[in-house]
Amino acid sequence: MNLQDLNNIDLKTIGTAPAPVRAIAIALVVIAILGAGYWFIIKDQLARLDRVQAEETQLRQTFEVRQRRAANLDAYREQLEEMQRTFGTMLRQLPSRTEVPSLLVDISQTALAAGLEIELFRPQAEQQRGFYAEMPIQMRMRGTYEQMAEFTSGVAALPRIVTLHDLNIRPQDGGRLIMEATARTYRYLDETDG
Repeated sequence: MNLQDLNNIDLKTIGTAPAPVRAIAIALVVIAILGAGYWFIIKDQLARLDRVQAEETQLRQTFEVRQRRAANLDAYREQLEEMQRTFGTMLRQLPSRTEVPSLLVDISQTALAAGLEIELFRPQAEQQRGFYAEMPIQMRMRGTYEQMAEFTSGVAALPRIVTLHDLNIRPQDGGRLIMEATARTYRYLDETDG
């Protein structure tokens, strides 16, 4: 078989062609059918398979994350309840609007009980800070180091939240000290404060 034989192939008489020509013709037809099948059917399905496999991987990861969360859900709920209890306890330590005057008396009584001489005790304007209000109190007191330590300890032991800021302690004649500080108490803002 040579190239001349391939040029003389008549498709109507392919059945009577020599065996190698028929084998080549059958191979070309099979290759054409397989190529067309791949192009029109398999190629799109392979692309779809890749997309579906990527989606499966993503869904598996999402499932694993949610499964871990679900496994820890009871622990998360307990943690949330504990946080809510703690927050409630802290809110109860913030004085209400009606308790602020008595808290001011408690602070000044703590200073007097410690033996300090109060030179200045001036509540400042309340400052709103989100869900709470801050009330600074300027103070100046005279006494010994031990009296100031007792006062600081007494303020820390008050049932309401009071913090001391901007402490300035300087010596005075006779072994006494002058303490200037700003005490801050906090109040939870309710609906009437809007």
